[in-house]
Amino acid sequence: MPSGVSAVRPRWAVPGGRIAIHGTQLPLPVDGPPHVLIGTHDARVVAASQSAIRLVVPAEAAGGTMTVRIDELPGETAYLEVASVFATGVHQVDSPAFDATGRLCVTQSGGRDTKVPVPLYRISHDGIREPLAVEISNPTSMALGPDGAMYVSSRFDGQVYRLGEQDRPEVYANELGVATGLAFAPDGTLFVGDRSGSILSVTSDKRVEVIATLPASVAAFHLAFGPDSCLYVTAPTFATHDAVYRITPSRTVETVFDGFGRPQGLTFDANGSLYVVEALAGAAGLYKLDVSSKTATAELMATAPALVGVTVDPAGGLILASNETIWRLDVDVQPVRLSPKP
Repeated sequence: MPSGVSAVRPRWAVPGGRIAIHGTQLPLPVDGPPHVLIGTHDARVVAASQSAIRLVVPAEAAGGTMTVRIDELPGETAYLEVASVFATGVHQVDSPAFDATGRLCVTQSGGRDTKVPVPLYRISHDGIREPLAVEISNPTSMALGPDGAMYVSSRFDGQVYRLGEQDRPEVYANELGVATGLAFAPDGTLFVGDRSGSILSVTSDKRVEVIATLPASVAAFHLAFGPDSCLYVTAPTFATHDAVYRITPSRTVETVFDGFGRPQGLTFDANGSLYVVEALAGAAGLYKLDVSSKTATAELMATAPALVGVTVDPAGGLILASNETIWRLDVDVQPVRLSPKP
């Protein structure tokens, strides 16, 4: 049987993530592991057999489409899409969010009870960072409203703020517990995840109501509104396995998938696929779920050392977030198109 590379899995990666080269009769040198290059950078091999070589994507690997080669197997080339650094010096607890003009909003959330001088930034598509010195303590989650304004939750004071004219924060809703995850329905209803165990709805007339109860989270609730008019929620706990939940319009709580260890940020693409960040060490990465199926399965799309959030760029592609770094992945993923509320 001839030697050859059949696939690289997953096909997307953040530097520091682990991938596998699959093939037949892959080389096993007697004096050490095979020598693998990603682009021009040496990759550390962590395990090798004649059917798979597992390795770590080098931190120096530049973003974009990169070649994957095994020195001992000349002529065989595979390709990997590697994320590029878009911003550093942030503190994300949930996913970043794009505003109505396509700028990415990120947080410098700070520790509990810690107030930082610049809690929010906006970053243009060419990487120019604009500080927003607003009076919001521990900004946690963000969501673009149907009115085109950005909404921000504070886990410190249990309020949700609307950034109004000249980015002045206005209290939109209060008494929301430990307010974390945010998501809007097309009709303008805002959903808020109270980390202590409640999912709240805030109607356009500011009426607040508990619509579901879930296990309390040790970190934050993460929310996304689906094309099926259901709300999707992750809530990492100390349990050995945590679920992705679906809350139907009739307020029934369903388990969509329960195979994650520490699921965090989530978002939908234009095809109705749900992307979920898994933060459990050893399994961290970005997974895709087909939530239209009765028995959803999770497909590993991108590997990473640690992530907390994900969002789809309005121009196409994915933005991934760790606690301290924002990554851009130029892949064929398109955003959900929503019409602003008149």
